[in-house]
Amino acid sequence: MMSEDGYTGGCYDDGCYDDGDYEDGNALAGPLSEIFAVDVVSAQGHCTGCGTTGPIAQLRVYGPGPGLVARCPACGQVVMRYVRGRDSAWLDLRGTVSLRIDLAE
Repeated sequence: MMSEDGYTGGCYDDGCYDDGDYEDGNALAGPLSEIFAVDVVSAQGHCTGCGTTGPIAQLRVYGPGPGLVARCPACGQVVMRYVRGRDSAWLDLRGTVSLRIDLAE
């Protein structure tokens, strides 16, 4: 049976779920606020192009407009794009496999 939002449940890599087994995206507010409140340039990024891992501070950043484009220093792959509008910002991480953010104090 299909729910109001079109989700019908199903099986994924991490298990099988029924309708109602999930929370909406607001459940991420607490965990993500911890991540986005840190100094991100010290995070370790992993390039999708060549697999290089290193701190965001070592990326080569081009800009200023219409946004900032950050490229891998090893292969030149676009790792990150950032555009700031009047009331919004866009962060595109398609060139990044993952960001490892150290939360230790």
